[in-house]
Amino acid sequence: MLKVYAYQIADSIDIKQFKAVFTAPIYHADSDELFYRIEAEKLIYVFKYGVVCLLNHSEVEMTAFINLIGPYCKNLFSQRLSEEFAIETGATRNNFGYNLLELAAADVDRLRLVMLNVSQSVALDYYSQQTNLLLEETNYHTQMLERNGKLDLSGIHLKKFIGRTLNLKNRVAGNLYIFDSPDETWEDEELNKLDIGLKKTFDLQARFRTIQEGLEIVKENLDLFKDLLQYRTSVVLEWIVIALIFLEVINLVLDKLRHIL
Repeated sequence: MLKVYAYQIADSIDIKQFKAVFTAPIYHADSDELFYRIEAEKLIYVFKYGVVCLLNHSEVEMTAFINLIGPYCKNLFSQRLSEEFAIETGATRNNFGYNLLELAAADVDRLRLVMLNVSQSVALDYYSQQTNLLLEETNYHTQMLERNGKLDLSGIHLKKFIGRTLNLKNRVAGNLYIFDSPDETWEDEELNKLDIGLKKTFDLQARFRTIQEGLEIVKENLDLFKDLLQYRTSVVLEWIVIALIFLEVINLVLDKLRHIL
């Protein structure tokens, strides 16, 4: 039995720099990912969105690799999300189970496809966690709005909130290709069936849509918050103008009184 372990270890990994220093036999590389074939059934997959996936490595080997790649990570996590998946080889046909895949053929392309889907799954866990934090913060402000009738949020904090939301939305859209399949699956029907089965096993598309819907809810609330702050600002400006006009009138009245007296 082969074991796949995927870890979300950071916000991102500098693929280009790591490729230059890690000289293990490389099977596939592009600007988004690196796939190493250390031995026939000992593989490493590295993704720019902060995930590393290892197949058939011991705990010591995995810890050593994560320590090695650490300096090439942005915002390395002290507590990382992980996912484990088992592959049983030599089956008569592919059979998908809970955290287990019985695989009829275990060549490097099929193993890579499994590792890709496990990695996408743990990345979804991370983005889901970040989306839930944004939703919780949004709910707090809407509750304060309901309770107090005003928004307990300054302009600068709203801008930072909008920035965090847009940044997460862009990362989800740019890093996850849940609805796309690797080029190899277009040329191999069995690979395509394996990819479809893995996506269903990990429920990737439904989880991806849930994240998108959560971020859309946050965005709609932020648009409302922005409108409320703009209204509040315009009201303040109107009162400032009224106050200035009032002071000008007072000054004119006082000037006339001085002339009369």
